[in-house]
Amino acid sequence: MKSFKLKSALVVLFLSTVFVSCSNDDDHAVAPVKSKVALVTEVKGPATGKINEELSYDVTFIVDNACGEFDKISDVTIGSVKGLQVEAKYPSEVCTQQVPDPKKTVYKFKSATKGTFEIKFKKSETEFLTTKVVIE
Repeated sequence: MKSFKLKSALVVLFLSTVFVSCSNDDDHAVAPVKSKVALVTEVKGPATGKINEELSYDVTFIVDNACGEFDKISDVTIGSVKGLQVEAKYPSEVCTQQVPDPKKTVYKFKSATKGTFEIKFKKSETEFLTTKVVIE
């Protein structure tokens, strides 16, 4: 009986030690990523297309430092004019590569109706870079 109590006490002590020693601390926490608007310098793509045909446009943009990468394309309004803007993401840590190269991404455009459309990307705080496309 004493042997059973001793073994039970040792098992409880061992399990308590295991549970207490296992911590939930995250020593390798992921640094938050900052997102910032990147200004577009060039948009290249077709000037014409067909209904329901997906057109691809190469969008060139400038990031603040060489660690910046494409994040997403979002809507923006300058005054009363609506357009698009490129957002770049930056690691919160200091970037040692200071000379940024222009980055590129692809914007897909598709229309279900005929007409002339303007694709506008933010190129400065007050103006857009406009590309026209005719859908036939």
